[in-house]
Amino acid sequence: MERAGARSAADGGPLAGEEGPRGLRSPARTRPPGPVVVLLATTLAAVAATGAGPAAGAGPERGAGCAGPERLPVPGAEHQRVVCLPDLTTAGLAGTPYTDMADQAGLTAAGTRNPSGVPGRQVDGYFPDDSTFNTTHGWNHDAQFVIRLPERWNGGLVVTGAPGTRKQYATDTAVSDHVLARGYAYAATDKGNSTVDFHQDGKRPGDAVAEWNRRTTELTRAAKKVVAQRYGRAPRRTYVTGVSNGGYLTRWQLENRPELYDGGVDWEGSLWTADGPSLLTSLPTAVAHGIGAADDRAMYRAGFARGSEFLWEYHRTAYWGVTQKTYRAEFDPSYDPACPGASAGSTVEEILAPCASDARYDLERRPASVRRALGKVALTGRIGKPLLTLHGDLDTLLPLAADSAVYRRMTDRAGAGRLHRFYTVAGGTHTDGLYDSHPDRLRPILPCHRSAFDALTAWVERGTPPPADRTVARPAGGDVVNSCPLR
Repeated sequence: MERAGARSAADGGPLAGEEGPRGLRSPARTRPPGPVVVLLATTLAAVAATGAGPAAGAGPERGAGCAGPERLPVPGAEHQRVVCLPDLTTAGLAGTPYTDMADQAGLTAAGTRNPSGVPGRQVDGYFPDDSTFNTTHGWNHDAQFVIRLPERWNGGLVVTGAPGTRKQYATDTAVSDHVLARGYAYAATDKGNSTVDFHQDGKRPGDAVAEWNRRTTELTRAAKKVVAQRYGRAPRRTYVTGVSNGGYLTRWQLENRPELYDGGVDWEGSLWTADGPSLLTSLPTAVAHGIGAADDRAMYRAGFARGSEFLWEYHRTAYWGVTQKTYRAEFDPSYDPACPGASAGSTVEEILAPCASDARYDLERRPASVRRALGKVALTGRIGKPLLTLHGDLDTLLPLAADSAVYRRMTDRAGAGRLHRFYTVAGGTHTDGLYDSHPDRLRPILPCHRSAFDALTAWVERGTPPPADRTVARPAGGDVVNSCPLR
């Protein structure tokens, strides 16, 4: 979950990137900034970004040779723009208004190889919403989305939601490029609120995160109809996938809207339950450790892996504090009025700093209203379609033992274990960008995600069972950045 995603933590958490807008940098060049750093830099530079992108009224662009209808109305959209482009991948879109490379920073390793040369149409727009965190294209409007329609279509659709507190282009390199090259149509949402201040959206505690699920469902239904307009028939298969907070969305959709999908791949999805475990039960210990109020043994009891200690200092400065206080502000706003959330500061350093009171946060002692707020977004494990989960054993934001290992047991208890596979990626951590700082101890999860996606489609479309639950060992050699056999 970089923050809040990381952009975030909880995926999402925060994003990592060497430099954010207007030169805001992470604390050290020797390590990539956390997702939160890039996200916060974007937030603080929002005024400068409002003029970015083509005019809101821009119409279709001609000349790229796109087939099919020029107008592709997105059901329910308040505004949209359709363009025909010679290449829908990041190789062709980098430097244009049709992606945002800064919003992707830190999610993939520097040596990642991606396909290119996929012509087609791109639809950008937004659904009705009353919040204005997302300044992309100068629209100052949340519930933004992107839909990509390749000229050579394989009959499928892949849907995702942004990790952390990033926006709709965040997983262009991690997900969009790969599936577009395979012929899938692609759709992504900003989840309806895309800032470390996302907890300010909604009327009641839990509403902002609940909106993430609603926006993913909304986009899936609309994208299916756009696909049918473009190609003359509805998608034969629809898959959902995501990273961190996007992995949570994948789990929730397959539990609550399984009729919309044929399966999904969950890449280290954040776990939310009414009583724990969740970020609110593991991160307080991390915050306490960061201020010297908890020892290493407490960290291990909270789920943080032995062997991950070399990552603790970085996460202390970039993830733990801001993630805990932001999610605590979303689900339990009355806990510490003096430290309401990530907005309690005017600089990146102040926003990333933890609230001292969060080191003492104890979910079990909080009022029932907090569990009701968490209940709005809680997972059950009752998936209705096939799901493959990937999680790194060195994840230091969402510890595997307190997250995906727990979710695996939840699917078993719910009677859905036959639909679920769980792969532990040895040497994997929350954001692949950290591999570049520790190539001797980490490995990227992205190539494992691509292998898992192929395994999912083989399972759904050809009846080929994926490998049983297992640990994907870190190889002693070879191209670990671009290769990850699951068997």
